[in-house]
Amino acid sequence: MRTALLQSSGRPGSTVENLKALDDAAGRAAAAGAALLVAPEMFLTGYAIGDGIGRLAEPADGDCADAIAELAHRHGVAITYGYPERAGDVVHNSAQLISADGTRLANYRKTHLFGGFERDHFTPGEQPVVQAELNGLTVGIMICYDVEFPEPVRAHALAGTDLLIVPTANMHPFQLVAESLVPVRAWENQMYVAYVNRVGLEGEFDFFGLSGLAGPDGVARARAGRGEELLLADVDPALLAASREANPYLKDRRPGLYGSLA
Repeated sequence: MRTALLQSSGRPGSTVENLKALDDAAGRAAAAGAALLVAPEMFLTGYAIGDGIGRLAEPADGDCADAIAELAHRHGVAITYGYPERAGDVVHNSAQLISADGTRLANYRKTHLFGGFERDHFTPGEQPVVQAELNGLTVGIMICYDVEFPEPVRAHALAGTDLLIVPTANMHPFQLVAESLVPVRAWENQMYVAYVNRVGLEGEFDFFGLSGLAGPDGVARARAGRGEELLLADVDPALLAASREANPYLKDRRPGLYGSLA
């Protein structure tokens, strides 16, 4: 499955402009044969927009979700995007997957909030594993800081995730996560990991880009630089199956020894 990673911060504070950017990227992704387009964390609104987060937050089935469903259907490409989700009296840092026919397949709420900024503006989610079936693959979603914890990624592996989508807003000086940690997560859990970052200065944050698709062999299939970019890479089920057969970490686990982890 060809996957397009949109490395961009869009236009912070403007859902109208970000929907236009997503429309353009979806068209380019579809023209390149991609079945899935992944946008970064909080792409719909921008990340460092302060109280604008609460003002721009909307339900998972809100107007912007409808607009993205329409453009996904028009271009024939599935889309995952980050956004602030209004759920009653609270706001979650969420990511939603919409299929190529415009169906809402999965919605994930970030479970591990990073730093004071996120804890001031969001309520953490409580469901660590959210999955959907897409083009014969089991696709899972988490957001940025979540992937830095081994436990939820392993939970995805045990639940059968083939491709883990990680919309991200990671900033200097944490480049190690993109360059080293993400490929290791893919290797130790025998899955593909699509890590899709914001880029450039935004408020107090300097997002470093370096989006990539890591394979189950620990190799980055594609790696973006530090500017705006639409990156294309393939998820190969045959490679995934062969790698899992050759590297049976999940079969060789001894869960009875790990009780202290909980």
